Amino acid sequence: MSLDSHIPSGPMAMKWSKHKQDSKLINPKNKRKFTVLVVGSGLAGSSAAATLSELGYKVKCFCFQDSARRAHSIAAQGGINAAKNYQNDGDSVHRLFYDTVKGGDFRAREANVHRLAEVSVNIIDQCVAQGVPFAREYGGMLANRSFGGAQVSRTFYARGQTGQQLLLGAYSALNKEIAAGGVQMYPRTEMLDIVTVDGHAKGIITRNLVTGKIEAHAGDAVLLCTGGYGNVFYLSTNAMGCNVTATWRAHKKGAFFANPCYTQIHPTCIPVSGDYQSKLTLMSESLRNDGRVWVPKKKEDCGKAPSQIAEADRDYYLERKYPSFGNLAPRDISSRAAKEACDDGRGVGPGGRGVYLDFAEAIQQFGANTIAERYGNLFEMYERITGESAYKQPMRIYPAVHYTMGGLWVDYNLMSNLPGLHVLGEANFSDHGANRLGASALMQGLADGYFVIPTTIANYLVGQKPGSITTEHPEFKKALEDCNAQTKHFLSNKGKRSVDSFHRELGLLVWDKCGMARTKEGLTEALKRIPELREEFKTNLFVPGSGDACNPELEKAGRVADFMEFAELLCLDARHREESCGGHFRSEYQYPDGEAKRDDENFCYAAAWEYTGDYGKPTLNKEPLSFEEVHLAVRSYK
Repeated sequence: MSLDSHIPSGPMAMKWSKHKQDSKLINPKNKRKFTVLVVGSGLAGSSAAATLSELGYKVKCFCFQDSARRAHSIAAQGGINAAKNYQNDGDSVHRLFYDTVKGGDFRAREANVHRLAEVSVNIIDQCVAQGVPFAREYGGMLANRSFGGAQVSRTFYARGQTGQQLLLGAYSALNKEIAAGGVQMYPRTEMLDIVTVDGHAKGIITRNLVTGKIEAHAGDAVLLCTGGYGNVFYLSTNAMGCNVTATWRAHKKGAFFANPCYTQIHPTCIPVSGDYQSKLTLMSESLRNDGRVWVPKKKEDCGKAPSQIAEADRDYYLERKYPSFGNLAPRDISSRAAKEACDDGRGVGPGGRGVYLDFAEAIQQFGANTIAERYGNLFEMYERITGESAYKQPMRIYPAVHYTMGGLWVDYNLMSNLPGLHVLGEANFSDHGANRLGASALMQGLADGYFVIPTTIANYLVGQKPGSITTEHPEFKKALEDCNAQTKHFLSNKGKRSVDSFHRELGLLVWDKCGMARTKEGLTEALKRIPELREEFKTNLFVPGSGDACNPELEKAGRVADFMEFAELLCLDARHREESCGGHFRSEYQYPDGEAKRDDENFCYAAAWEYTGDYGKPTLNKEPLSFEEVHLAVRSYK
């Protein structure tokens, strides 16, 4: 199938302006006739729901948390990028655009990335107007710090709580619209399926997580703002509720899933501490502004206390390998470098799976009080989890699954190939390529919700008759029956294994075979084992309780069932892409110095997979990627 991304013509710097000018308009009175269903209430969902309601659309917003304040966006720590150039250090929209394309290893759509860079400058103004308490310089100007993959300071932050503060800003805008009657909120409600009518997304099926009631909701368009799929690996920095269900079930209804193998490994996480740990904790990338990453040069020193290892016997490997960027090398590169050091037998801590992040030099230079002002809550969190003070000894960190760059394929309007289904934020594939630069997730979520979708959704809605499809349509009845049947299957299946035991086994398998490094042999092994595990899941799963009340095990069963299916596509995509790029590192494809080796001749495209009914045989659709402004080059941070 030919994929039309609807990228506007004209110079790159003018595409978004031209598209806004050419986009369709709906007059205020007619907007009130349309109903938009927004699934998810994180940064992308809350900002989209609030803004569309302000424009006059009727909005229904769904979240499975008890409050939109608990969306996973709240966990983002370090900051949000914007090309304001407040530091007068040479930043610009073009430089942010360039850094993002290069950071994504030339596997993103240029036009979308440039729009993101353009809109970034407006996001900060919007958030300041909402009262987001960004850090400020002594004179009152907003402060900035640097993040990986950039040589300028463009990251705005609120200590180590940036995601929380931005979400509270969007949440306040959402609450205003709820109070005004423009948004109808559905907390503790999970989407179970997309309903399509004549090939268009016209509704969703949900389950009330308190009462167990399964219901249908009709609308004129559906927006998925449901985050990423990192929990397919079981252990990740994501909240335990994060899942692939909404996007995967949309995929099974016809939406293409693009680049699922692009998963980001974050280099700065607290190492695994036990076999039955349920999640991992992120230490913000902002710490690498002042922390220096190192391991002992000699294997025999790994068992010593860090204070006993002389400066001459320390390997500051990021500073050595990437002198231009040092400790702020991009996440994929920094993660692989840490793995390489540990694989060489020079890792520290239990199992040798850790490297040091050392603040001694920064504390000596600036004082402990200054470091506490910058990162105090992060140091406190680290001490609560590990029992160690990072003021007195280095942190121990190790890479872990964090963000996912893959997601449902969307065009320039953020609409999937399934008409009416729009996908925002981390749930889509469009802006980050094969590796996301730090502090860009918050930027994309708010850009999509506040500035992009309010303009582009009208291009679809003008061709629709508002309210023409209701929940009385036969497709809604069929979807309800399917969802009830799955619930009944889970509850009637009296197997012997818990949901978590299956999830843990799947996650460890996918991490081992499709984690920081992948090989054709390992991926083939995973593709053999995943269908076997999925079959056992169907017959040997035990879900206690009933479907008529709050039942967390039943919730998890549906999500893990989707992970069981999605994991096969993840590994198929990784095996098919015979190159290394960004977070996708195939061990067979690397330069002599260990850097990722792209194959632009054969793989310079977005891989958009189409569901066929056979999980092992999806159809591949390709969107070729062209680079007009930032020409293809071997990525180097040395």
